[in-house]
Amino acid sequence: MRHALALAARGLGQVWPNPAVGCVITDGAGRVVGRGHTQPGGRPHAETVALAQAGEAARGGTVHVTLEPCAHHGRTPPCAEALAKAGVVRVISALEDPDPRVAGQGHAHLRAAGIRVETGLCADQAAALNKGFLMRLRAGRPMLTLKLAASLDGRIATASGESRWITGAGARRHVHMMRARHDAVMVGGGTARADDPMLTVRGLGIARQPVRVVVSRMLDLPVSGRLAASAGEVPLWLCHGPGAPDESCRIWESLGARLIAVPALPGGMLDMAALMQVLGKAGLTRILCEGGGGLAASLLRADAVDDLVVFSAGVVLGGDGLAALAPLGFSRLAAAPRFRLVDMRAFGNDVMHRWEREWPENEG
Repeated sequence: MRHALALAARGLGQVWPNPAVGCVITDGAGRVVGRGHTQPGGRPHAETVALAQAGEAARGGTVHVTLEPCAHHGRTPPCAEALAKAGVVRVISALEDPDPRVAGQGHAHLRAAGIRVETGLCADQAAALNKGFLMRLRAGRPMLTLKLAASLDGRIATASGESRWITGAGARRHVHMMRARHDAVMVGGGTARADDPMLTVRGLGIARQPVRVVVSRMLDLPVSGRLAASAGEVPLWLCHGPGAPDESCRIWESLGARLIAVPALPGGMLDMAALMQVLGKAGLTRILCEGGGGLAASLLRADAVDDLVVFSAGVVLGGDGLAALAPLGFSRLAAAPRFRLVDMRAFGNDVMHRWEREWPENEG
């Protein structure tokens, strides 16, 4: 099952809206005869890939799969049906699939075919790997990772606005790897205007680029920048408020961008909770937010941040530098979101801390 989980991880960022699943098939002697993971775009499924590799050797074998085999007809027959036809005698699933189209029906189909079914092996690891998929089904929104790269004193730019590069090459390469493992990369309009970013994954040879999401209340983004020039080649979703000018909407749509209207809160700020629900309905399961400070603060205030990754660079910029986060408005310490440290590593002179949100009991 650990092997299957490692295979499943290869699909992160490549298979949405499907889950990233891994499958390993062993024969009666315990030898691995087939293995696979969900392919880019979500098809074929992990079980289909593993069965094709195993061939007749799957008959009488055991299947280790990180999520319950599907039971619904789509572009391909259900995986539960394919496993039964292949003649396997035992299926070990880490998790039951909460998708209403499956939700125990895959396991039921297997049992009805006389196959022994076991569940729960490495369940915690499987749930962590597919946290975004599970969150989208249960809470209606994708998992969100907030990435911050700052100086030792929490600044992301000098007083003049200079920010390239605070972190070194090793940290920046790791950020590209993070992008590759998420369905979408999100920034605010201020970052898009200041940095003219591409927001793509470079140097890793991935099959599917993440969706680029820009949150801009008034859609006041430069149409001469790199995002506009590449909108027809790499998916670009622009999330705007109800007051965005019609002409700006028309121009960006003509360039190939997808426009997403987001409700506003009293005072005019975009409703981040509503935004996350809209992005979940669009199929996204994992989003990497790379700032800026205003968007990051808005997401934290909306309790939308699940993982926090902070790169601390060995440089000090001082109090006149630009803060990594805009004001959060908390008057009591108890109201501040808290995170649990889960990983820490060095990239040259930079240190990465990865934190997971500590949700109150019975929440999250």
